[in-house]
Amino acid sequence: MEPKGSKAAKGDRKGGAPDGSGAPDGPALGPVLRVPVGERVDLAALDPAGTPAGPTDKASGLAATARMAERLASLQDRLYAASTAGDRRRLLLVLQGMDTSGKGGTVKHVIGLFNPSGCRIRSFKAPTPEELDHPFLWRVTNALPLPGEIGIFDRSHYEDVLVARVRELVSRSELKRRYAEINRFEKDLADDGVTVVKVFLHLGYEEQRRRLLARLDDPDKHWKFSPADIEARAAWPAYQQAYELALERCSMAEAPWYVVPADRKWYRNWAVGRLLLEHLEALAPAYPPGDFDVEECRTRLIAT
Repeated sequence: MEPKGSKAAKGDRKGGAPDGSGAPDGPALGPVLRVPVGERVDLAALDPAGTPAGPTDKASGLAATARMAERLASLQDRLYAASTAGDRRRLLLVLQGMDTSGKGGTVKHVIGLFNPSGCRIRSFKAPTPEELDHPFLWRVTNALPLPGEIGIFDRSHYEDVLVARVRELVSRSELKRRYAEINRFEKDLADDGVTVVKVFLHLGYEEQRRRLLARLDDPDKHWKFSPADIEARAAWPAYQQAYELALERCSMAEAPWYVVPADRKWYRNWAVGRLLLEHLEALAPAYPPGDFDVEECRTRLIAT
Protein backbone atom coordinates (compact mmCIF):
# COMPACT_ATOMS: atom_id res chain seq x y z
CA MET A 1 0.00 0.00 0.00
CA GLU A 2 1.46 3.31 -1.05
CA PRO A 3 0.93 6.45 1.07
CA LYS A 4 -0.31 9.78 -0.23
CA GLY A 5 2.36 11.69 -2.07
CA SER A 6 4.48 8.62 -2.86
CA LYS A 7 5.78 8.09 -6.37
CA ALA A 8 3.67 4.96 -6.78
CA ALA A 9 0.56 6.77 -5.60
CA LYS A 10 1.16 9.34 -8.33
CA GLY A 11 1.38 6.65 -10.95
CA ASP A 12 5.13 6.01 -11.10
CA ARG A 13 5.74 2.96 -13.29
CA LYS A 14 9.43 2.38 -12.72
CA GLY A 15 10.26 -1.10 -13.93
CA GLY A 16 6.83 -1.59 -15.48
CA ALA A 17 5.59 -2.07 -19.01
CA PRO A 18 6.67 0.78 -21.29
CA ASP A 19 3.10 1.89 -21.89
CA GLY A 20 2.03 1.47 -18.27
CA SER A 21 -0.51 -1.16 -19.28
CA GLY A 22 0.35 -3.52 -16.47
CA ALA A 23 0.91 -6.35 -18.93
CA PRO A 24 1.29 -9.85 -17.42
CA ASP A 25 5.06 -9.66 -17.87
CA GLY A 26 5.27 -6.36 -16.00
CA PRO A 27 5.72 -5.85 -12.24
CA ALA A 28 3.14 -7.47 -10.01
CA LEU A 29 0.45 -5.16 -8.67
CA GLY A 30 -0.44 -7.40 -5.74
CA PRO A 31 2.58 -6.53 -3.56
CA VAL A 32 1.92 -2.81 -4.13
CA LEU A 33 -1.70 -2.90 -2.94
CA ARG A 34 -1.52 -5.76 -0.44
CA VAL A 35 -2.09 -5.02 3.24
CA PRO A 36 1.04 -6.25 5.09
CA VAL A 37 0.22 -8.99 7.57
CA GLY A 38 0.34 -7.81 11.16
CA GLU A 39 0.86 -4.13 10.39
CA ARG A 40 -1.34 -1.19 11.36
CA VAL A 41 -3.52 0.28 8.62
CA ASP A 42 -4.03 4.05 8.28
CA LEU A 43 -6.49 4.71 5.48
CA ALA A 44 -6.11 8.46 5.86
CA ALA A 45 -2.51 8.09 4.71
CA LEU A 46 -3.51 6.35 1.47
CA ASP A 47 -4.53 8.40 -1.55
CA PRO A 48 -7.98 7.33 -2.85
CA ALA A 49 -7.25 9.17 -6.12
CA GLY A 50 -3.86 7.54 -6.64
CA THR A 51 -2.88 5.27 -9.53
CA PRO A 52 -0.14 3.10 -7.96
CA ALA A 53 1.82 1.00 -10.45
CA GLY A 54 -0.79 1.58 -13.14
CA PRO A 55 -1.69 3.74 -16.11
CA THR A 56 -1.73 7.46 -15.35
CA ASP A 57 -4.66 8.59 -17.48
CA LYS A 58 -8.13 7.38 -18.33
CA ALA A 59 -7.53 6.59 -22.00
CA SER A 60 -4.55 4.34 -21.33
CA GLY A 61 -6.34 2.79 -18.36
CA LEU A 62 -9.36 1.83 -20.43
CA ALA A 63 -7.12 0.43 -23.16
CA ALA A 64 -5.09 -1.58 -20.66
CA THR A 65 -8.24 -3.05 -19.13
CA ALA A 66 -9.54 -4.04 -22.56
CA ARG A 67 -6.24 -5.76 -23.36
CA MET A 68 -6.67 -8.02 -20.32
CA ALA A 69 -10.02 -9.35 -21.50
CA GLU A 70 -8.80 -12.14 -23.77
CA ARG A 71 -6.31 -13.51 -21.25
CA LEU A 72 -8.82 -13.37 -18.39
CA ALA A 73 -11.41 -15.21 -20.46
CA SER A 74 -8.87 -17.85 -21.47
CA LEU A 75 -7.79 -18.47 -17.88
CA GLN A 76 -11.40 -18.71 -16.74
CA ASP A 77 -12.11 -21.24 -19.47
CA ARG A 78 -9.12 -23.34 -18.40
CA LEU A 79 -10.12 -23.16 -14.74
CA TYR A 80 -13.62 -24.40 -15.54
CA ALA A 81 -12.33 -27.12 -17.85
CA ALA A 82 -9.91 -28.36 -15.18
CA SER A 83 -12.80 -28.79 -12.75
CA THR A 84 -14.37 -31.40 -15.05
CA ALA A 85 -11.32 -33.58 -14.34
CA GLY A 86 -11.55 -33.19 -10.56
CA ASP A 87 -9.59 -29.97 -9.99
CA ARG A 88 -11.30 -28.31 -7.00
CA ARG A 89 -9.70 -24.91 -7.40
CA ARG A 90 -11.81 -21.78 -7.77
CA LEU A 91 -11.50 -18.06 -7.08
CA LEU A 92 -13.52 -15.81 -4.78
CA LEU A 93 -13.41 -12.02 -5.19
CA VAL A 94 -14.65 -10.14 -2.12
CA LEU A 95 -15.55 -6.50 -2.72
CA GLN A 96 -16.01 -4.12 0.19
CA GLY A 97 -16.20 -0.36 0.35
CA MET A 98 -18.27 2.62 1.39
CA ASP A 99 -21.46 3.51 -0.49
CA THR A 100 -20.70 4.65 -4.09
CA SER A 101 -17.18 3.17 -3.95
CA GLY A 102 -18.01 1.16 -7.07
CA LYS A 103 -18.70 -2.42 -6.04
CA GLY A 104 -21.48 -2.74 -8.60
CA GLY A 105 -19.46 -0.90 -11.23
CA THR A 106 -16.55 -3.26 -10.71
CA VAL A 107 -18.82 -6.25 -11.20
CA LYS A 108 -20.20 -4.70 -14.39
CA HIS A 109 -16.93 -3.63 -15.98
CA VAL A 110 -14.47 -6.26 -14.72
CA ILE A 111 -16.52 -9.40 -14.20
CA GLY A 112 -18.17 -8.55 -17.51
CA LEU A 113 -14.87 -9.62 -19.11
CA PHE A 114 -15.60 -13.22 -18.06
CA ASN A 115 -18.10 -15.76 -19.33
CA PRO A 116 -21.11 -15.22 -17.02
CA SER A 117 -21.95 -18.93 -17.02
CA GLY A 118 -18.76 -19.57 -15.04
CA CYS A 119 -19.37 -16.81 -12.48
CA ARG A 120 -21.38 -16.89 -9.27
CA ILE A 121 -22.28 -13.35 -8.18
CA ARG A 122 -23.91 -12.64 -4.83
CA SER A 123 -24.83 -9.30 -3.29
CA PHE A 124 -25.31 -9.25 0.48
CA LYS A 125 -27.79 -6.86 2.07
CA ALA A 126 -29.10 -6.69 5.63
CA PRO A 127 -29.59 -10.25 6.97
CA THR A 128 -33.01 -11.80 6.47
CA PRO A 129 -34.89 -13.33 9.43
CA GLU A 130 -33.81 -16.77 8.22
CA GLU A 131 -30.16 -15.69 8.03
CA LEU A 132 -30.32 -14.21 11.51
CA ASP A 133 -31.37 -17.63 12.80
CA HIS A 134 -27.99 -19.05 11.75
CA PRO A 135 -24.34 -18.22 12.55
CA PHE A 136 -23.19 -15.16 10.61
CA LEU A 137 -21.03 -17.16 8.19
CA TRP A 138 -23.93 -19.40 7.16
CA ARG A 139 -25.22 -17.21 4.35
CA VAL A 140 -21.82 -16.71 2.75
CA THR A 141 -20.99 -20.41 3.00
CA ASN A 142 -24.10 -21.14 0.94
CA ALA A 143 -22.97 -18.68 -1.75
CA LEU A 144 -19.42 -19.93 -2.30
CA PRO A 145 -18.27 -20.71 -5.84
CA LEU A 146 -18.13 -24.32 -6.95
CA PRO A 147 -14.92 -25.87 -8.33
CA GLY A 148 -13.98 -24.17 -11.58
CA GLU A 149 -16.09 -21.09 -10.90
CA ILE A 150 -15.25 -17.47 -10.15
CA GLY A 151 -17.31 -16.16 -7.25
CA ILE A 152 -17.94 -12.49 -6.55
CA PHE A 153 -19.25 -11.13 -3.27
CA ASP A 154 -20.68 -7.59 -3.44
CA ARG A 155 -20.30 -6.99 0.28
CA SER A 156 -19.71 -10.09 2.35
CA HIS A 157 -19.24 -11.62 5.79
CA TYR A 158 -17.23 -8.51 6.67
CA GLU A 159 -20.47 -6.59 7.10
CA ASP A 160 -20.77 -8.50 10.37
CA VAL A 161 -17.67 -6.80 11.76
CA LEU A 162 -18.20 -3.43 10.01
CA VAL A 163 -21.84 -2.45 10.39
CA ALA A 164 -22.02 -4.48 13.58
CA ARG A 165 -19.15 -2.43 15.05
CA VAL A 166 -20.30 1.00 13.89
CA ARG A 167 -23.89 0.48 15.02
CA GLU A 168 -22.81 -1.39 18.15
CA LEU A 169 -25.02 -4.36 17.30
CA VAL A 170 -22.78 -6.78 19.20
CA SER A 171 -20.27 -6.54 22.04
CA ARG A 172 -16.56 -5.92 21.45
CA SER A 173 -15.80 -9.41 22.74
CA GLU A 174 -18.17 -10.83 20.12
CA LEU A 175 -16.43 -8.76 17.43
CA LYS A 176 -13.07 -10.16 18.51
CA ARG A 177 -14.48 -13.67 18.23
CA ARG A 178 -15.83 -12.91 14.75
CA TYR A 179 -12.45 -11.69 13.48
CA ALA A 180 -10.92 -14.98 14.60
CA GLU A 181 -13.77 -16.98 13.08
CA ILE A 182 -13.38 -15.18 9.74
CA ASN A 183 -9.67 -15.98 9.71
CA ARG A 184 -10.33 -19.67 10.36
CA PHE A 185 -13.06 -19.70 7.72
CA GLU A 186 -10.87 -18.14 5.05
CA LYS A 187 -7.93 -20.39 5.87
CA ASP A 188 -10.21 -23.40 5.48
CA LEU A 189 -11.31 -22.02 2.11
CA ALA A 190 -7.71 -21.70 0.99
CA ASP A 191 -6.97 -25.24 2.14
CA ASP A 192 -9.93 -26.44 0.05
CA GLY A 193 -8.65 -24.83 -3.13
CA VAL A 194 -10.31 -21.42 -2.98
CA THR A 195 -8.14 -18.46 -3.96
CA VAL A 196 -9.56 -15.59 -1.89
CA VAL A 197 -8.97 -12.09 -3.29
CA LYS A 198 -10.29 -9.44 -0.89
CA VAL A 199 -10.48 -5.90 -2.23
CA PHE A 200 -11.28 -2.76 -0.26
CA LEU A 201 -12.34 -0.01 -2.66
CA HIS A 202 -10.83 3.06 -1.01
CA LEU A 203 -13.08 6.03 -1.77
CA GLY A 204 -12.41 9.61 -0.73
CA TYR A 205 -14.83 11.54 1.48
CA GLU A 206 -15.32 14.40 -1.00
CA GLU A 207 -15.61 12.02 -3.95
CA GLN A 208 -18.44 10.21 -2.19
CA ARG A 209 -20.26 13.54 -1.76
CA ARG A 210 -19.92 14.23 -5.49
CA ARG A 211 -21.26 10.80 -6.41
CA LEU A 212 -24.21 11.04 -4.04
CA LEU A 213 -25.08 14.51 -5.35
CA ALA A 214 -24.88 13.19 -8.91
CA ARG A 215 -27.47 10.58 -8.01
CA LEU A 216 -29.75 13.25 -6.62
CA ASP A 217 -29.30 15.37 -9.76
CA ASP A 218 -30.32 12.53 -12.07
CA PRO A 219 -33.90 11.22 -11.70
CA ASP A 220 -32.82 8.01 -13.42
CA LYS A 221 -30.41 7.41 -10.52
CA HIS A 222 -32.84 8.10 -7.68
CA TRP A 223 -33.43 4.37 -7.26
CA LYS A 224 -29.78 4.08 -6.25
CA PHE A 225 -30.11 6.73 -3.53
CA SER A 226 -31.47 6.38 -0.03
CA PRO A 227 -31.65 8.95 2.80
CA ALA A 228 -29.88 6.26 4.83
CA ASP A 229 -26.80 6.97 2.69
CA ILE A 230 -26.55 10.35 4.41
CA GLU A 231 -26.77 8.74 7.82
CA ALA A 232 -24.02 6.29 6.93
CA ARG A 233 -21.89 9.16 5.62
CA ALA A 234 -22.26 10.94 8.96
CA ALA A 235 -20.56 7.91 10.52
CA TRP A 236 -17.64 8.08 8.08
CA PRO A 237 -14.88 8.21 10.75
CA ALA A 238 -16.36 5.21 12.56
CA TYR A 239 -16.59 3.22 9.33
CA GLN A 240 -13.01 4.09 8.40
CA GLN A 241 -11.85 2.82 11.78
CA ALA A 242 -13.94 -0.32 11.41
CA TYR A 243 -12.38 -0.99 8.02
CA GLU A 244 -8.88 -0.38 9.35
CA LEU A 245 -9.44 -2.95 12.08
CA ALA A 246 -10.89 -5.49 9.65
CA LEU A 247 -7.97 -5.00 7.26
CA GLU A 248 -5.44 -5.33 10.09
CA ARG A 249 -6.95 -8.34 11.82
CA CYS A 250 -8.06 -10.33 8.77
CA SER A 251 -5.21 -9.98 6.31
CA MET A 252 -3.40 -13.32 6.13
CA ALA A 253 -0.97 -14.91 3.72
CA GLU A 254 -3.76 -17.31 2.70
CA ALA A 255 -6.30 -14.51 2.18
CA PRO A 256 -4.72 -11.04 2.01
CA TRP A 257 -6.54 -7.74 1.68
CA TYR A 258 -5.78 -5.32 -1.15
CA VAL A 259 -6.55 -1.59 -0.93
CA VAL A 260 -7.54 -0.27 -4.36
CA PRO A 261 -7.88 3.52 -4.79
CA ALA A 262 -11.43 4.05 -6.05
CA ASP A 263 -11.82 7.76 -6.83
CA ARG A 264 -10.82 7.11 -10.44
CA LYS A 265 -13.22 4.50 -11.78
CA TRP A 266 -10.99 3.56 -14.69
CA TYR A 267 -8.07 2.85 -12.35
CA ARG A 268 -10.31 0.89 -9.98
CA ASN A 269 -11.41 -1.36 -12.85
CA TRP A 270 -7.89 -1.80 -14.17
CA ALA A 271 -6.50 -2.63 -10.73
CA VAL A 272 -9.15 -5.20 -9.84
CA GLY A 273 -8.81 -6.78 -13.28
CA ARG A 274 -5.05 -6.91 -12.92
CA LEU A 275 -5.29 -8.50 -9.46
CA LEU A 276 -7.59 -11.19 -10.84
CA LEU A 277 -5.23 -11.74 -13.76
CA GLU A 278 -2.25 -12.18 -11.46
CA HIS A 279 -4.06 -14.67 -9.24
CA LEU A 280 -5.38 -16.69 -12.17
CA GLU A 281 -1.94 -16.69 -13.78
CA ALA A 282 -0.51 -18.03 -10.51
CA LEU A 283 -3.07 -20.86 -10.54
CA ALA A 284 -1.96 -21.73 -14.10
CA PRO A 285 -5.06 -23.82 -14.87
CA ALA A 286 -4.73 -26.19 -17.81
CA TYR A 287 -7.10 -28.01 -20.09
CA PRO A 288 -7.32 -31.65 -18.98
CA PRO A 289 -6.25 -34.33 -21.48
CA GLY A 290 -8.94 -36.46 -23.07
CA ASP A 291 -9.49 -39.94 -21.64
CA PHE A 292 -10.19 -41.49 -25.04
CA ASP A 293 -8.31 -42.52 -28.18
CA VAL A 294 -8.44 -39.44 -30.39
CA GLU A 295 -7.49 -41.21 -33.64
CA GLU A 296 -9.96 -44.02 -33.07
CA CYS A 297 -12.75 -41.50 -32.47
CA ARG A 298 -11.70 -39.56 -35.58
CA THR A 299 -11.84 -42.69 -37.70
CA ARG A 300 -15.24 -43.68 -36.34
CA LEU A 301 -16.62 -40.17 -36.83
CA ILE A 302 -15.46 -39.98 -40.46
CA ALA A 303 -17.02 -43.37 -41.12
CA THR A 304 -20.48 -42.36 -39.88
